[in-house]
Amino acid sequence: MSVLVCPRDHAPLALKHSTLLCRRGHSYALVEGIPILLLAESEQTHIEGTRSLAVAEQGSSAKLPQFEIGAHQIDPFVQNAIGATNGSLYAHLVGKMTDYPIPRLRLPPGTGKRFLEIGCSWGRWCIAAARQGYRPLGVDPSLKGIRAAQRVAAQLGIKAQYVVADGRHLPFAKGVFDQVFSYSVLQHIGRQEVVNVLSEVHRVLHPSGQSLIQMPNAFGVRSLYHQLRRGLREARGFEVRYWRPSQLTSVFGQSVGQTEIFVDGYFSLNAQLSDVGFLPRRYQAVVRLSESLCRASEKIRPMMYLADSLYLSSHKSEDLRLSSNPELHESAEHEARMPESAIAAHGAAS
Repeated sequence: MSVLVCPRDHAPLALKHSTLLCRRGHSYALVEGIPILLLAESEQTHIEGTRSLAVAEQGSSAKLPQFEIGAHQIDPFVQNAIGATNGSLYAHLVGKMTDYPIPRLRLPPGTGKRFLEIGCSWGRWCIAAARQGYRPLGVDPSLKGIRAAQRVAAQLGIKAQYVVADGRHLPFAKGVFDQVFSYSVLQHIGRQEVVNVLSEVHRVLHPSGQSLIQMPNAFGVRSLYHQLRRGLREARGFEVRYWRPSQLTSVFGQSVGQTEIFVDGYFSLNAQLSDVGFLPRRYQAVVRLSESLCRASEKIRPMMYLADSLYLSSHKSEDLRLSSNPELHESAEHEARMPESAIAAHGAAS
């Protein structure tokens, strides 16, 4: 992939003996032809990142389980992980899938534009992007997920590329992507780490590029319920971090560029209208109601504050302050914390 660079210093990479090397001596393993471009010195945000690094140490000698997937079979990784990748409304599909739930991407036709997905797992959004005319490339810290993404793409006849990498340290040259996308990913990492990812998004976007990133709304009905269930404490580990809309537009605007916020859905962080055929009737009703509320929110903007899932659409700007001002990073981290008083005040107001 000509767009690949060293994730540490952004220097070009050269292939030598099944290893990618940069001029400063940083090396990265290729496993089954898949580049593993994670930073061992960086704390991993997901256990699969640690596991991928362990495989990378074995390099080309790594022995990984092999799968033969029939034309009408479902990849075993997807069969087992569908509840984790698509959300709780899909948990009933674990081990029972007969088709892949490929969502509708809320973007115009790609016309050959380069599309980067951060946190792609088995590649459902990359497949959606390819079907809309984009040239997709997905990154994920999970080698298992990336291997599955390659298998599913091959099975469906989709042209897509995949790399094991971390959104905080993207292994791509400056300005090479027209569109960056991420769904149900950044909600699982800390506030400062989100800022780091957005800084990388800004770097790899073409000067006229855009990003579309889904995030959870702290004021959503379902979101408030889950925050109350955990006693309004700070999120731990892989738990969801909830953001206020004003925090999202501020941090995304300062990190990427001019940002518009719009509703993705109500009552869930993952369910897609295009997937209703995969869901039981009771869940279908929830998703259809969510879609009706989404359409209403386009005309009645205050409804946005009750949505659970939001999209941030950002246009790259070269005039940014956040990435070069440490004090603003600290301010973003502090502002993004949602104190109990804020939730209580919102509850009283509503």
